[in-house]
Amino acid sequence: MASKTSKININVDTKIKEEATAILKDLGLNMSTFINMALIQVVKRNGVPFEIVNPTPSKELLEALAEADEMINNPQKYPRYKNWDDLKESLLSDD
Repeated sequence: MASKTSKININVDTKIKEEATAILKDLGLNMSTFINMALIQVVKRNGVPFEIVNPTPSKELLEALAEADEMINNPQKYPRYKNWDDLKESLLSDD
């Protein structure tokens, strides 16, 4: 017995659709096949088949951003160099 099919009409960003279509084509898939595969996985897993999270910046990134803000807001605390040689000399000095 043949299974029944239903249509799904969705609106997606044109650029995203074009990029996804190209990637799927390289994988030997079309959009309809991929969406069917994804929906089958939703049913089998009883949920979304991939992790959905808000990206959280790492502690190191947050520290680097805070340091950059400090340098921008208080430039007088940080040395300035007129050329590469001055910077190189400062980096190589024992001070």
